[in-house]
Formats: sequence, structure tokens, C-alpha cells
Amino acid sequence: MKYQHKLIALAIAASFSCGAAFAMTKAEYKVADERIEMDYKSAKKACGSMKANAKDICMAEAKGTEKVAKAENEAQYKPSAKHSYKVNEVKADAAYKTAKEKCDDLAGNAKDVCVKDAKAVHVKAKADAKVTKVSNETSMAKSDKVA
Repeated sequence: MKYQHKLIALAIAASFSCGAAFAMTKAEYKVADERIEMDYKSAKKACGSMKANAKDICMAEAKGTEKVAKAENEAQYKPSAKHSYKVNEVKADAAYKTAKEKCDDLAGNAKDVCVKDAKAVHVKAKADAKVTKVSNETSMAKSDKVA
């Protein structure tokens, strides 16, 4: 469980550090989008040989990675506070869905605790994303007043 918390915290921290990236051209955007699709298909194919919940976890990770990559691609193509927020929100959702799938391997009280922990981390990550969005909007408004 501690590993999941650290992984989610690391993903959120990394997303905040990428906020000042330069915008990409439409051609770069399309190429990146095609690469994301190919990566997803490859990951999905790799999940095909797995069984039971391991396959479900693999698929959740593949779908989550695809959604995060698409959101990041969009944020790089059209940088804005809205897109940065969307990236953070998608990361939180993807991590939550994967964590929930991992909880399915457990039973009884351990499963209940796992699901509650996953939900708590998800709620915190979404709240952090909103705080960051408001913070970015506030700092942009202040810089507009100064300029």
C-alpha cells in the first residue's frame, strides 16, 4: 500500500514539473498521438497472455497509461491551466482504477481496507489537482495585473 502512495505522489510531482513545456506543432501532435495508439495496442497485446485479475490489472494500467499520455499530449499541444488540471485529474483516475484492480486479489477486510486506501489517495490527488489549478490561475491573474 505504501508503494502505491509513493507512486501516485511521484506521478503528481512529475506532472507539476512539466507545466512550463513549449507548445508543439500540429504535425508533432499527430505523430505523438499515433505513437500513443501504437503503445496502447502493444500493451494491450501483452496483456492478452495473462489470466484472471493479472490481466485486469494489466489492462487497467494500459488504459491508464494511454489516457495519461493523451492528456499530456493535449497539454503540450495547447498549454493551459485547464489542460494541466486535466492531466493531473486523468493521472489520479488512472492510478485509482489500477489500485482498485489490485485490490481485487485480496479478500475480506484486507480488500475493504485496500479499496478505502485507494479511494482516499484518489480523493487527495483530485483535491491537489484542483489546488494546483486554482494556484496557477491566481498566479496568472497576478502576473496579468503586473504586466
